Amino acid sequence: MKITVQDILQKELFAQAVVETGASTLADKNIQWVSVIEMPVENFVRKNELVLTTALGCKDDLDAFQRFVEDVMQAEASALVIATGRHIDDIPPEVKAVAEARQFSLIRIPWEVRFANIVEMVLDELAQRKNTEMIQHVKMQQDFLQFILEEKRLHEILAFIQMQVAADVYLTDQHYRLYDLEQYSKEAQEKWQQAFQEEVTIHLDQFIRDPYMKKFDLVAFLNKELIQIPILQVTGAAQGYLFIELPDKAAYEPFLNKYSQILEHAATTIALWLSKKNAVEATENKLRSDFVEELAKGRFRNAEEASLRASPLGYAVQRSYVCIIAQPEKLQEIYEHRNKALGSYKPWERAMLRYLEEELVYAAQALKQEAMITHIEEAFLIYLHIEHQTDYQHATDFLDLVDRRLKHFFPEVTLRWGISGRVQTFADFHKTYIEAKQAVHIGEKKGNQRTWYEEAVLERILLQLPDIPEIGMLRENILDPLLAYQEERKINLIETFIAYQQYRGNVSKTAKHLSLHRQSLLYRLRKIEALTGLSLHDSNHLFLLELSMKTWEMNK
Repeated sequence: MKITVQDILQKELFAQAVVETGASTLADKNIQWVSVIEMPVENFVRKNELVLTTALGCKDDLDAFQRFVEDVMQAEASALVIATGRHIDDIPPEVKAVAEARQFSLIRIPWEVRFANIVEMVLDELAQRKNTEMIQHVKMQQDFLQFILEEKRLHEILAFIQMQVAADVYLTDQHYRLYDLEQYSKEAQEKWQQAFQEEVTIHLDQFIRDPYMKKFDLVAFLNKELIQIPILQVTGAAQGYLFIELPDKAAYEPFLNKYSQILEHAATTIALWLSKKNAVEATENKLRSDFVEELAKGRFRNAEEASLRASPLGYAVQRSYVCIIAQPEKLQEIYEHRNKALGSYKPWERAMLRYLEEELVYAAQALKQEAMITHIEEAFLIYLHIEHQTDYQHATDFLDLVDRRLKHFFPEVTLRWGISGRVQTFADFHKTYIEAKQAVHIGEKKGNQRTWYEEAVLERILLQLPDIPEIGMLRENILDPLLAYQEERKINLIETFIAYQQYRGNVSKTAKHLSLHRQSLLYRLRKIEALTGLSLHDSNHLFLLELSMKTWEMNK
């Protein structure tokens, strides 16, 4: 409940007061403070302050009087009450004209009215209304707290806030993604997300001098204005934002004056609700994550034991899955390029990994596919439910959706994918995990963003060759001399041979590809023969050279 200048003028102390200017705005001028001041004003007057003065020093100095009134107006005071009869007898017309032009209230009172009595009266009035307001706010706080105690759902809390402030409300996470997604279409979600990529936040403290209002922001969104309130964690970091859409023709400052306390209680209540939800989810996620990791690493004795653990978590191990490894690429480089000034790498990395995991969960939910997800060995492990294994179409839809959203919302971040064969028996959970890891490894070697294990037959064979003793002899007899020569002379004979094979022994095309003179290339080819003891004109020797090099490239 606010007290206005008009309310104060109804008091007996102001029975002989004369409103010289700004009479039409008395009911609109709120009073939050009261003070007695003489020249100079400087920064001693706050917004919405009722200022009392004797105009000392202004009697014979019209310019000083005008500057004094202008300074008080500039400070956005509620009104200026001037005691006449000692230092000044009347307010000059020129001063009145300055105030009237700004619809600022100048009020004249007799000298006999004591400022101390006015200050006491105003403070008592403010205290009484503050007490009434406090009772209302305590009641409101209790109502909000009851939502937590009764374990109400989030949409019920938001509906209550919306009813209290008579405006539409939205709640997002720290990435500006809407909570309660079922209330919004996919197009509306993406439109909201896209709008907030453009950093449209305008801090209200550019416009509002009231210190109580500086915690709020104003944002422009889809031709509307919204008030943004951070939902804070215990650490002080924002875990989300509450947005209040200003009603048509409503100004932000009067709206905040009326509802700021309600919005603060709402933000605190939502913070408590989210903290409780996050604590529960963190425990559940830890249990799910541990289960998926144990499943992948073959730590369950049998399917029955795994099913007992899976059922309370909402998982079913009897279904068909493919195992997918999603490995984030170059996070350290992205951090150093964009975010180094924002803090240390580890907190940023944790936040980024949480964001990526949320995208994986979102993609599975959007496609209505069950997914068991955990983070393991610097990559994400996903068991994606596949009903019909037809050319991996279901898995492809999942990969495409994640990649498309990352490209749209965070184009610098990419994932390297390794996709296993199908889980057909319980033992395949561990087997397909190994397959997906090998697929990612092969993708790294070949520079592929997606690698399907069952399509990488040659690469899988090459990965197993180092375990054969004869392959070790090949390396010793063929590759070691070439690598030693490369180290000594800085000439890459392995690259030379690979290019030579790529162009099917065509010297001219190979030389052009390597930007070498023909004679230089011939010298290198003779050097390969001399160091390995193999002939480039013998098909068996060529096979041994190519096999040893490809095996080395795949396993180095």
